[in-house]
Amino acid sequence: MKNVRQPSHSRHGLSPEEVERSRRENGSNQLSHKKRNSFFHQYLESFGDPIIKILLAALAINLIFLFRHANWFESAGIAVALFLATFVSTLSEYGSESAFIKLQEDAARISCRLRRTDGVKSHPIGEIVVGDLVLLQAGERVPADGLLISGRLTVDQSALNGESKEVTKHPGPGDFSSPDLREKNQLFRGSVVTAGDGVLLVQAVGDRTFYGALSLEMQEDTRESPLKAKLAHLARVISRFGYVAAALTGIADLLNSVVLNYGGHPELMLAELQNPGAMLSNILHAVTLAVTVLVVAVPEGLPMMITVVLSRNMFRMQKDHVMVRKLVGIETAGGINLLFTDKTGTLTRGKLAATCLITGDAVCYDDTRPLPRGTRLFDLLALSSVHNSESMLSDGEPLGGNATDRALLGFVLPLPTGLPVCQKRGGIPFDSARKFSTAAVTGAFQHTFVKGAPEKLLAHCRRYYTESGDIRPLTRVYPLNQKWQELTRDAVRVLVLAVSESPVTEQGDFDDLILIGLVGIRDEIRPEARRAVQQVQGAGVQVVMITGDNRDTAAAIAREAGLLTGSRRERILDSAELRRLSDGELARLLPDIRVVARALPTDKSRLVRIAQEQGLVVGMTGDGINDAPALKKADVGFAMGSGTEVAKEAGDIIILDNNFASIGKAILYGRTIFKSIQKFIVFQLTMNLCAVGVSIIGPFIGIDAPVTVIQMLWINIIMDTLAGLAFAGEAPLAEYMQEPPKNRLDPVMTGPMFGQVFCMGCFTVALCIFFLKTDWIRPLFRFDENPIYFMTAFFALFIFTGILNSFNARTNRLNLLAHLRENHSFITIMALVTAVQLALIYFGGSLFRTAGLRLSELLFVLALSLLVVPVDLLRKCYRKLK
Repeated sequence: MKNVRQPSHSRHGLSPEEVERSRRENGSNQLSHKKRNSFFHQYLESFGDPIIKILLAALAINLIFLFRHANWFESAGIAVALFLATFVSTLSEYGSESAFIKLQEDAARISCRLRRTDGVKSHPIGEIVVGDLVLLQAGERVPADGLLISGRLTVDQSALNGESKEVTKHPGPGDFSSPDLREKNQLFRGSVVTAGDGVLLVQAVGDRTFYGALSLEMQEDTRESPLKAKLAHLARVISRFGYVAAALTGIADLLNSVVLNYGGHPELMLAELQNPGAMLSNILHAVTLAVTVLVVAVPEGLPMMITVVLSRNMFRMQKDHVMVRKLVGIETAGGINLLFTDKTGTLTRGKLAATCLITGDAVCYDDTRPLPRGTRLFDLLALSSVHNSESMLSDGEPLGGNATDRALLGFVLPLPTGLPVCQKRGGIPFDSARKFSTAAVTGAFQHTFVKGAPEKLLAHCRRYYTESGDIRPLTRVYPLNQKWQELTRDAVRVLVLAVSESPVTEQGDFDDLILIGLVGIRDEIRPEARRAVQQVQGAGVQVVMITGDNRDTAAAIAREAGLLTGSRRERILDSAELRRLSDGELARLLPDIRVVARALPTDKSRLVRIAQEQGLVVGMTGDGINDAPALKKADVGFAMGSGTEVAKEAGDIIILDNNFASIGKAILYGRTIFKSIQKFIVFQLTMNLCAVGVSIIGPFIGIDAPVTVIQMLWINIIMDTLAGLAFAGEAPLAEYMQEPPKNRLDPVMTGPMFGQVFCMGCFTVALCIFFLKTDWIRPLFRFDENPIYFMTAFFALFIFTGILNSFNARTNRLNLLAHLRENHSFITIMALVTAVQLALIYFGGSLFRTAGLRLSELLFVLALSLLVVPVDLLRKCYRKLK
């Protein structure tokens, strides 16, 4: 080829010695990945969680101050909770990361054809070195950066630049000193060959490719997740509550020892204060009681419950085509305020399809009015689509060629059995400069099919085919022009299909073309996209479509997807307008933006940064390398399953079916998880408040051990492990998508939650104290015969109120059984707790300080426990009336 300066290379390729030398000098084609932490290292990192830190401190205090009392149950309970929470969390995330690594390994096993001195052979892409000759053809992914030295290719670079338009590549002047996606002779890793064949001379491999550089950038750490920020706030609240409760308990105990025990007599009090041994004992007892209260106040089951609920929903989501790489990403998805979404393949099918045919008499055939098969017009349309195309049929499906050719061929499938037989004898391939292509055929039909842009061909159409195949004069072009413009405004690309009875040259000397019709081609909106967008918007999430398409096309797609509703406040911006806006101006406009057209990768990252600076929780979807920086920077990145490995590595969640509706499911799951966490916190803090209250008040009313050590161990198992498993199975409810999203800094504990914990905790404490101190209750449980029956009844009361409070906590509805069937584990676990409690009452013996109750005694305890239900119903009614 003239004026083409080719790099120095052998047409036979590299020898084994040259391959090794190139690999030493330029590196391999493997992408570097941040070293994966070992399971043990990840396990140690999990101890950085704020709630875990509180538990560690509680465990240390418990061991230091309470060990002398052999109070091992609390220490063991905290230690077990710590181990399970951190181990399950690490195991789930490590396993999820292993699944992702497997996806990467599968991608690395993709092979390509290399020409070396030992011939053309298939090699894994990781073995490519600089200087290799790679043979490329339609359907293959470019495995490295370099120069096209022979052949001609149509390439889809959308993974790199976000533009869905395919580009033509051919050998040309220039070297690879200035890599540029716009250069016609340069190919880049990650792009896909859609038509043609050629030979690539590799100039950059691995991390030195455009693709590899972005892959390295994606491995930087991101900001703290909203869940961790909220848990840190909760940890501070819990620790303050624990400290205050512990301090009050210690002070109260000292007052009891120094003041109340001596009836307030100054002389006796002074004598006690002047006795160092007695005061040391009093202070040690007060500190011990305070530490006990502090440890009891800490919800050690919370970290494990969070881990369990995240892990359980992670497996649920896989059934809905959502793969979670980072557990915390699930909950973060539920808190999204602003979602930046890609267009191609997410809102649309990601595949061009012919949607309509407009004939010369302005009749439109589409889904509502299909073109009758077997007509002469259909035969002409089919012959044009088959022969004037670089695509071909393989097992009844279009293969090869560019996306437009495949769409046209797909429009006429399956081909009719009686289609006239023709042979292609020549033609002119499509070129963006010429804007048309031709195919001359012989056989049953002996003319030339012409295909191209309306502005190029429509003015040369003098006649048209009717449905029956008759040829008539084309006298009314205006209706066709009008429909063409309407389709264009609706983001439909229009092509003219025509027939020339005389040969056509490359200069386009058309003469009296006969119009077959105008075909509309577009990447159609997914059928479920509009409903999914409405669902996400109904959840209070602002959805912004970011695309490389032009403004008109982007607006048309956005209108069809429901992103543009006609409101005067809605804004469409393009990249040029974004660049002219300062960060402050863009922040003010951000709530009104619905579409960003002609977007660059830097625009996406900037939008994410500015949104986060406004305190928003930001989601980003994407599938290409150009999306990866924004996916990484966002609070939660949704990578598409068909996307590049770099995009998947940058994302927190992978949408395996590339469907926007699956993003809506991820948001719903995230909100469900947050609700489950809140329900569990209400349940556990209510039981904790009851346990703390009884522990504090018990000694002052003459009952030093209302609950024994072993009984407290069983209570902890209920509060922590079993309740965590029960609430982890809460079903995702559509009503959660009708609530506004939570702010990034909104606390986990809300005002109503505090109210419920305080109300039901205090009532349960009062109920327990009432039971313990009311004189007429004791005879009901054979107190004079043996106090063990009375204390057994109290133990049962404590547990049964806790079980019933779990039903109060799981729903804000007046109907406690609402959606209960959808959480089978809750029913099973609470039934199990009830059964075990009954077994302990009758068979616990001296170990659990229990003795068998009579049926009347048991029913009385159950009736008394049931009081927590109407009391909470009254609280809920009061809340609804406010």
